[in-house]
Amino acid sequence: MSDPIVLSIDAMGGDHGPPATVAGADLALDRFGDRPVRYLFHGDADLIRAELAKFPRLQGLAEVRHTDTVISGDEKPAQALRRGKGTSLWNAVEALRTGGAQAAISGGNTGALMAISKLILRMMGGSDRPAIVAGWPTLRGVTAVLDVGANIDCDANQLVEFAILGSAFYTAVYGGGVGRPSVALLNVGSEDMKGHQEVRDAHALLRSGKLDLDYRGFVEGNDIAMGAVDVIVTDGFTGNVALKTGEGMARFFAATLREQLTSSLMNKAGALLASGALNALKARLDPSSVNGGPLLGLKGTVVKSHGGADARGLANAYFVAANLAGSNYAEDVARNMARLSEPEILADAEPSAGSAV
Repeated sequence: MSDPIVLSIDAMGGDHGPPATVAGADLALDRFGDRPVRYLFHGDADLIRAELAKFPRLQGLAEVRHTDTVISGDEKPAQALRRGKGTSLWNAVEALRTGGAQAAISGGNTGALMAISKLILRMMGGSDRPAIVAGWPTLRGVTAVLDVGANIDCDANQLVEFAILGSAFYTAVYGGGVGRPSVALLNVGSEDMKGHQEVRDAHALLRSGKLDLDYRGFVEGNDIAMGAVDVIVTDGFTGNVALKTGEGMARFFAATLREQLTSSLMNKAGALLASGALNALKARLDPSSVNGGPLLGLKGTVVKSHGGADARGLANAYFVAANLAGSNYAEDVARNMARLSEPEILADAEPSAGSAV
């Protein structure tokens, strides 16, 4: 049997703390199956052990490392860096550097997690700053969208790097039988002359064909939920706005549907008859099913969980972390990053004049 993957968990991160982070670890065992996994929890030892006592399956699979200091959700990254050492978030990431774990997961302060992870783990060659990738439920399954908030302004090279990172991530976590994930740039139109200069320059680099990517060109916002491609690349500003808009529309749809289905006795009867389909729809729209956004580009696997995630959402984040840590993701990224630095690829990118919407 292969060595277990050790997941280092900031047990105090997120809105629910140890009750959710520990329960999520137990739920994740059902998804791991026979794959050996162990947990390393960081935080208040008394609180964590009280939760572990509720889950017999975790006995012998979990280690607790005590700390009584926590980074709050409103701390700025610079402040978190100054006092980060010894906090549950810092210690969770530090375990990757020391070799005690293969992946770290936290539902805590996003800016602090990014800053601490970059300081402790450093960046892969060719990458400048981590990109956050989000799994987006679509008609075809799941589409990986990045960046969704880490990098507000991105130049063409960064967008191409995101395409490389996103493709390798999709293969590792969602790939299944997919040979090469299809990749596209998010834009305001599908024509070559559309969009701002950085997007069009990235388009020129990607369509050169010299990177090992299945690049499909531009897609628009309405293509995301349709599952037009496997990986969609954009800057963090646009990606975050799109993500929050999608989340808001999902909540609006669920609330409106609930309101209509309970508005009369006839509607309630219809809802009862259609309960199977409605439950399936609810599960499809549940953000827990895609929770867990890795910070791509680091020399190590760090996954950001939604702060409000429950045990089901955290179980998915642990599953994503284990899949990524146990894959060939780093090798796939390194191969394409090396190609990206070749002079002939850069020479193929001819900047076009003007900008059109």
